[in-house]
Amino acid sequence: MQDVAGGARVQLCGLFAVVLGGHEIDPRQLSRQARLLFAYLVLRRPQAVPREALVDALWADAPPPSAGAALTVVISKLRAAIGADVVRGRGQLSAVLPEPAVVDVEQAMAALHTAESAVASGDWRRAWFAALTAHFVTRRTLLPEATNPWVEDWRRRLADAGVRALESYTTACLQLGGSELPAAERAARELVATAPLRETGHLLLMRTLAARGNEAEALAAYEQLRILLRDELGTVPGPAVQGYHVELLR
Repeated sequence: MQDVAGGARVQLCGLFAVVLGGHEIDPRQLSRQARLLFAYLVLRRPQAVPREALVDALWADAPPPSAGAALTVVISKLRAAIGADVVRGRGQLSAVLPEPAVVDVEQAMAALHTAESAVASGDWRRAWFAALTAHFVTRRTLLPEATNPWVEDWRRRLADAGVRALESYTTACLQLGGSELPAAERAARELVATAPLRETGHLLLMRTLAARGNEAEALAAYEQLRILLRDELGTVPGPAVQGYHVELLR
């Protein structure tokens, strides 16, 4: 991870990593619970979190007999590694990162918003870059070792964000055309594999195949979707997909 001009960079998806003020924190200094606590505080910032909520975040429905004391130990170890100026408070705790602060999860969600706004306005280059930024983060698993309910909730949010980022990226590549069409096809196929019942991915794949001169493959992609929806849901493709199918037939 690169330093952010004396600020902070936190990576929670994939390999856990923290850089504060140009100094990279050795992850071996942090226990699994300390990493979990830090991640929870970072994702809730700037909100201060009561200790009771932190106990629930760490242990959910199975807290240790002396949960308050156990939490104090985790907080102490976290502060020893990260710094008391970053993890602040007593009855309520908050994470205060030195600015400029870049947190990969926040960066992905902001990039997704930018990408979707750029698609809506037809700014394809801007959409391409922002969507790719969001995709690079969301393709990695948030806190891979954790199974806590709040982590699972965040993973679902990021999975949805990842699909939407791929949709924006594929759309941007398709609209840019030319040398971006192969990337559009790869992304569209990934969309279909990731969210097979999401018709947007199938429609983007059909459009991309047709743009590459493979109308027969585009028609085959429609047929695969039609059979999938019939067998899985007992329904048919929506108006947008059917409308484009008619265009292809003409």
